[in-house]
Amino acid sequence: MARASKLMKLSTLLSMVVLCKAIESPQYAVVHEESDFEVRLYSQSTWVSARVREELSFAKATLLGFHRLFQYIQGANLNNSRIAMTSPIITSLVPGDGPLHSYAYVVSLYLPDKFQSDPPTPLPEIHLNPFEWDSHCVAVRKFSGFAIDEVIVKEADNLSFSLRRSPWANSTSSDSGYAYSVAQYSPPLQFIGRVNEIWVDIDVSGINSCKPGAVAAY
Repeated sequence: MARASKLMKLSTLLSMVVLCKAIESPQYAVVHEESDFEVRLYSQSTWVSARVREELSFAKATLLGFHRLFQYIQGANLNNSRIAMTSPIITSLVPGDGPLHSYAYVVSLYLPDKFQSDPPTPLPEIHLNPFEWDSHCVAVRKFSGFAIDEVIVKEADNLSFSLRRSPWANSTSSDSGYAYSVAQYSPPLQFIGRVNEIWVDIDVSGINSCKPGAVAAY
């Protein structure tokens, strides 16, 4: 009961943060579109991530990882800086033998433009890792509703099937170390019009239409 209460409080907290005002997102350009997915080129950007190993549930891992990220943006860093919330929250699955074929989860948050070049150092006790995400391509499938374990597995399979039937067949990349990622744009207490995405990394070598370069914001 205590654990369930904690997770509910974290959900409410996340809802309040996301709903508070318009927020920044990473920049990208759409380089290919199909009826059920698109390929985006994201520009180089700085993120901060929380690795979660002890949780088998995607939803619980996301909430626990975000709790540490929330502490960071509320001032748990060496500068005591308050950092604006951004969107989306990305949960990446590290391949392994778990129920979702995952060994661990990595929950990541994009840093606002103000902190892109000089991210505040997290306090050691919250175990976060600021990192630079190089310019890269991802295949993206949108889906609605709540991003729960059964749903994300189904949507990841759907994206994999679509890619196999497209010009991007055999172009997925494992360089990031992730099986796939789930991007969540909506706060947990939003029940209508939720926006989520499955992301799969694309290998850009030999693909003329997906190369690093100037990227327009969306």
